[in-house]
Amino acid sequence: MSNVSLLLTSLEEKMKRLMGQQQELEEKLRISNNEIAEFIQINSQQKTKINQLEEKIRILRLTKTIEKKEGASEAKSKINELVREIDKCMGLLNT
Repeated sequence: MSNVSLLLTSLEEKMKRLMGQQQELEEKLRISNNEIAEFIQINSQQKTKINQLEEKIRILRLTKTIEKKEGASEAKSKINELVREIDKCMGLLNT
């Protein structure tokens, strides 16, 4: 009888230890999921910032082209491209 009792006690201890480990792992998983969500948000913000900076670079290049008065046809084509893009956006907003 005492062997069975010892086995049950040992089994109960192992179960408690496993349940404790499960809780620890669930907590680590929750923390990891929060970190992933945070990284996804940061990534999205960085992509937005990159797009804004690329747009600024494009505008600066256009400005430099116009200031130099060299490549006037290139500047005109860029301006026309920008106007078409604005018109396209306005069309999408109106629908």
